[in-house]
Amino acid sequence: MSLLTIAFRSIKQRLFSSTLTMISMALGVTLVVGVLAIFGIVQQSFNANATLGYNMVIGAKGGKLQLVLNSVYYLSEPIENIPYEYFLEYKSQEVREQEYSGSYSYKAVQHQQVARATLVAAGVGLHSPVTAIAAIAADASVQEQIDTLYPWKRVGKYAAFTDFAIPLCLGDYVGPYRVVGTTPDMFDLLRHGSEAQYEYKMRGNGRNFEQFNQENGFFEAIVGSVVANDRGLTVGDTITPSHGSEEGDQHTTKFQVVGVMEATGTPNDRAVFINMEGFYRMSDHAKPLENEDAFGADQQAHKITDASYILPVEKREVTAMLVRMDPLYSVGIENQVNEGNLAQAVFPIIEIRKLLDLFVRPVQTLLMVLTVLICFVSGVSILVSIYNSMNERRSEIAVLRALGARRGTVYAVVLLESMLLSFMGGILGFFSGHALIAMCSGVIEAKTGVQVGFFDFAPPIPLPIPIVGSISAEFLLIPGMILLAVFVGFIPATSAYKTDVSKSLGK
Repeated sequence: MSLLTIAFRSIKQRLFSSTLTMISMALGVTLVVGVLAIFGIVQQSFNANATLGYNMVIGAKGGKLQLVLNSVYYLSEPIENIPYEYFLEYKSQEVREQEYSGSYSYKAVQHQQVARATLVAAGVGLHSPVTAIAAIAADASVQEQIDTLYPWKRVGKYAAFTDFAIPLCLGDYVGPYRVVGTTPDMFDLLRHGSEAQYEYKMRGNGRNFEQFNQENGFFEAIVGSVVANDRGLTVGDTITPSHGSEEGDQHTTKFQVVGVMEATGTPNDRAVFINMEGFYRMSDHAKPLENEDAFGADQQAHKITDASYILPVEKREVTAMLVRMDPLYSVGIENQVNEGNLAQAVFPIIEIRKLLDLFVRPVQTLLMVLTVLICFVSGVSILVSIYNSMNERRSEIAVLRALGARRGTVYAVVLLESMLLSFMGGILGFFSGHALIAMCSGVIEAKTGVQVGFFDFAPPIPLPIPIVGSISAEFLLIPGMILLAVFVGFIPATSAYKTDVSKSLGK
């Protein structure tokens, strides 16, 4: 008969107490698996946002963390707005001309009026190109005045270093979820995933919203997966944002849902995205200006629902900008922006890591310490169970010794019994822990956007050990519990090892 069989029969003989010991061990392992899963979910959620698809957030002066929480996670409240003209400094000359031209800008009208008056005063008739060219050649000051006629006919100050800049306008809600006014670039240019390799996809026949179309005008929206599931929204439904907060007054403007995002595990799952032009056209969203009537605003106000009317640049503001820049220039531009008095630039990954290190990791460490202590207590329960059984088993051990078993053999049987209890309790805890995670997967996905299942394992613990640092921490759990069982099994094994055969057989 093998030593393993003897140890297994010994456990079976005291089935009730052995079962209680295994359950105690299983509960400890279940808790450890749960904590490791929490660590993995937080880590996976962070990795999903680690690249973001952009490397800089630009917004109004204020707290850096608040800007990141507001612009990346749609938490907290906006600091303040920055002028739309500042946003255009990250755009090409073609875009700037389009935004400023004609009725798009009060400043365009004003500059044209001032420039014409200046040129006339300088004796240059705008009706005569030959005269104008001659005057420009003769007088450099006239050239400067000509330049004021179209000051936007240049590339944006930061455009050469910018891959893209996506504006965000915040301030409204749909239920508890943030409404984000933006442009179609949000989903055409941005990518998500740990390497920013995935495009945003829509469910079913959904699509990205358009700047303008004949069917819905400027009033189209896309909803995140969590919002859609919670509010029961599908393509074709309409939403009405509330002003300022969830309990705020509802706008009269309705937006048509044209797309529902598939789950991405990013904060975008918990937001509603609307056309920025439609955002501006809601009540109290356009910036009021002095002397608007001087530029014909009173005549254009009635056209606010008309596609031919575009809100002037000066009446536009943005809460923040998501910018992707060449990393070689981003640090220098960040310093340049922060030195100004209009806006601040933040590297969101740095702020997210600070938040993770400051709040999340200490909690994870505390939970890990508690679970290790619980596992240690479970190991002590094995010690108590086996040690208390020694008095009942002295005759059994004495018989083994009388039949020729060495003391080392008795020692090995007791240690094997301890290891079996630990192994079976560990396996039970491992599967019960993953079953618990699978049962809670729906809630986890709804709250964090991270999809987890029964066969999802915690990530490796970052330790400077070749093998340990490259496999899931869960695969180290049961071997660790067996080592703990060997450690605590030494005391009852030593007690069995010292059993006096003659005295035990005489009882």
